[in-house]
Amino acid sequence: MLRIAFLFLSVGLVFGLAGRVSAEEKDKDVKLEGTVCCAKCELSLTDKCATVIKVKDKDKKDVIYYFDPAGDKKFHGKICNDAKEGTVTGTVKKDGDKMIITVKTCEFK
Repeated sequence: MLRIAFLFLSVGLVFGLAGRVSAEEKDKDVKLEGTVCCAKCELSLTDKCATVIKVKDKDKKDVIYYFDPAGDKKFHGKICNDAKEGTVTGTVKKDGDKMIITVKTCEFK
């Protein structure tokens, strides 16, 4: 009986720490490299223009990160109808089914 209680306590502790690490990492800066483009004009994903970066994940699938409103306003004029390869640094959060990056830096190649 004591072994079973210890097992449940150990499993609970592991999952509790794993959740805590994920929450802490959520606020760390990430660096994304890919194609900065318009979600409407380049990718036909939306009805309105929106700045995004399209990156490849480890399985070589496209992942789209939408810029936050300030980043969209600052960089959209440079990429609408003219996609550019670049690097974006910022914090990422999930909003519904979209990934949003709060842009700190955006550099084009």
